[in-house]
Amino acid sequence: MPLLLFEAVTSAGNDPQTGRVEFIHLAQSEGEPMRATDRIRALAGIGLEGDRYASGRGHFSKTPGTGRALTLIEAEVLEHLRDSLGIALRPGEGRRNLTTRGVALNALVGHRFHIGNLLCEGMRLCEPCKYLEELIRKPLVDPLLHRGGLRADVLEDGEIRIGDEVRLVNPG
Repeated sequence: MPLLLFEAVTSAGNDPQTGRVEFIHLAQSEGEPMRATDRIRALAGIGLEGDRYASGRGHFSKTPGTGRALTLIEAEVLEHLRDSLGIALRPGEGRRNLTTRGVALNALVGHRFHIGNLLCEGMRLCEPCKYLEELIRKPLVDPLLHRGGLRADVLEDGEIRIGDEVRLVNPG
């Protein structure tokens, strides 16, 4: 069984509660290709300005629940898919808004964290779905189970930039 990110970063002497934003992506409506940007405005209780879920045009927009404002995935997971399973998934292709490095996203479920100065809360895992598989035509449900990233709510207005630090609020 491959190492979980938490095990990989702690064995390397890194802090799994702190990482960085490597890529930012959004799509204006359901099924549209994700486009890259180097910064994006985040709106409390809404999401990323110009993104499909902020405007109510995402595939799951009508499904009740929280955690659609912002989605994140670990760069290390994408590398594992490529290197160990032969599945090439570019940042943004997996329909997540942010690609991070160095932070164990699963550990942020139920916790508040900052992206730069932006305050967010990890709501639940961002599990892969059949819709994603059908949209990008790659087998992802099983390989990304419990590794598909994090769904988060945005608690304050602010901006996210490539290179911003991702860190747990009051780690302890």
